[in-house]
Amino acid sequence: MFFADCLNVNDAGHLTIGGADTLALAEAFGTPVYVVDETQVRKNMRAYKRALDTYYGGHGLPLYASKAFSCKEICRIASEEGLGLDVVSAGELYTALQAGFNPEKIYFHGNNKTLFELEYALRERVGQVVVDNITELETLDALAAKTGQKQKILLRIKPGIDAHTHDFIRTGQIDSKFGFALETGEAFAAARRAAQTQSLELVGVHCHIGSQIFETEPFALAAALFLDFLEEVQKQLGLVLPQMNLGGGIGIHYDEDDDALPYAAHCKAIAEVIDTQCAQRGLPRPFLLLEPGRSIPGPAGITLYTVGAVKEIPHVRTYVTVDGGMGDNPRYILYGAKYTILCANRAGDARTQTVTVAGRYCESGDLIQEFTKLQPVAPGDVLAVLATGAYNYSMGMRYNRVPAPPVVMITDGKPRVIIKGETLEDVARLDV
Repeated sequence: MFFADCLNVNDAGHLTIGGADTLALAEAFGTPVYVVDETQVRKNMRAYKRALDTYYGGHGLPLYASKAFSCKEICRIASEEGLGLDVVSAGELYTALQAGFNPEKIYFHGNNKTLFELEYALRERVGQVVVDNITELETLDALAAKTGQKQKILLRIKPGIDAHTHDFIRTGQIDSKFGFALETGEAFAAARRAAQTQSLELVGVHCHIGSQIFETEPFALAAALFLDFLEEVQKQLGLVLPQMNLGGGIGIHYDEDDDALPYAAHCKAIAEVIDTQCAQRGLPRPFLLLEPGRSIPGPAGITLYTVGAVKEIPHVRTYVTVDGGMGDNPRYILYGAKYTILCANRAGDARTQTVTVAGRYCESGDLIQEFTKLQPVAPGDVLAVLATGAYNYSMGMRYNRVPAPPVVMITDGKPRVIIKGETLEDVARLDV
């Protein structure tokens, strides 16, 4: 039932996270509330560093993909653990800089960076910009020329790999809004154009083939295709590109059916392909970058709700309604995301009832899970949705003007607020 070390059941039968009783957390902070265990976050970050050390001789760097969950505290933790950072907006970049993150270890992504964002990245001396298209390449070159800088860039490339995941989170195929296509020659043309710029230094290639992927083969195949490309660029353009960024997308456990592999298995498969083929081709071994996002905070987080009503429709279904929903977790309404849900106050009991957990928002599709197993519950019980540390707070919406919940981090068994919950005053604060 539990897919993270930070979760347990105490003697009272209550779910605990990082040693903290979830019923006490719900009482102290109200619901809905996101809860993240710091120890689990750090453990997951260290697993990526250890895998690169073990299988790639430490010649690489994990970049935390902050789109999964961005706030000052998570950036501070990533910095303390020696990770780099992937940002995709001025807001994520600003958050990282406010947290004191070293801009040299920041990689700025995005398929449609604005002029303001490009200027901001240059002004703050961001280490690398991952360029998505020719327009951006030429714009960034012109902007860098005005400042007298030489900006390091990577090219985002679509390797044409079919990652077996949901269409909405598959990003490496040719029909994607992201990047330059490999098989059409577009990527090579972009590399040639980058080599001709005056104020940009092409240092590597990047891809992101999708999210929630459970197989090692797509990542290993992407590495092999990139080595083909690096060899062609070296032979045709005389450029040796020292960096290879294979993105993120490693899947995690949301329920018992998910077959999530240890991070080390992915790293080992990638490293074996790179080492073998570099030796065969006579290519220098590239500095390997990985971009774990979901797999770092995802398993370390849960969301707590209070049951409002239990509505049984005979011969149809039983609805369990909670005081949150699509505003704090839009993933089910977007693409039918799976979750494991428990009654936090009787977490050790068998889940014998089949229910649909519904939110409070004015949409019929505002559901957290349909026809899922749950312990028998009553109004006032506390529900815990597991593995919500990633793509929940970060994807939250303001529909119905429901205030955003707080985020509480558990450190050595003790809770502390790392993002304040919104008040009603906050909801209307920017209105004029």
